[in-house]
Amino acid sequence: MRNTLLLIMGTLMCILAVNASVTPVKHFNVNKMEGKWYMVAISTNAQWFANFKATMKTGTTVFTPNAEGDMDLTCSNLRADGTCWRMNDRAKRTDTPGRFTFHSQLWGNDNDMQIVDVVYNDYALVHTIKIKNGVTDIVNKLFSRKPETSVDLQQKFTEFSLQTGILSDNIVILPKNGECP
Repeated sequence: MRNTLLLIMGTLMCILAVNASVTPVKHFNVNKMEGKWYMVAISTNAQWFANFKATMKTGTTVFTPNAEGDMDLTCSNLRADGTCWRMNDRAKRTDTPGRFTFHSQLWGNDNDMQIVDVVYNDYALVHTIKIKNGVTDIVNKLFSRKPETSVDLQQKFTEFSLQTGILSDNIVILPKNGECP
């Protein structure tokens, strides 16, 4: 029991140390995030990822800021059978521009999301810490205004993911996919 507790505490300290260096982009402008983005890459240390990464494809997320500075996130992904998977969340702004928190009703986890790099008409790099039942996972996503992105941005995403403790096998540049109607 004591060894298990020490292992958990050590893991948590490593995650906290890595993520302490992750900060939102300076001069973040929530209104410039508005609109449709394509999720073109994902990386995570989550257990579920190993079972699904081979079948994952590009999806879309619509960011809709509101008057309070929060953002509605509307995600969709076209499944292989032609049906659409959809998810909606409201990301609440924090006192730090570019940082948002929300509880996912669908997945039952608490999320601390940071926009760590963005060129509003091109790409956004998003780092999220997710906590559910005492388990902490890191999820990084690369969003693009187009369904594909450059090799340079893919490399930037890969390097960032490795710096945040993600194993190289858990970094995926997603293949193109159709869009939900």
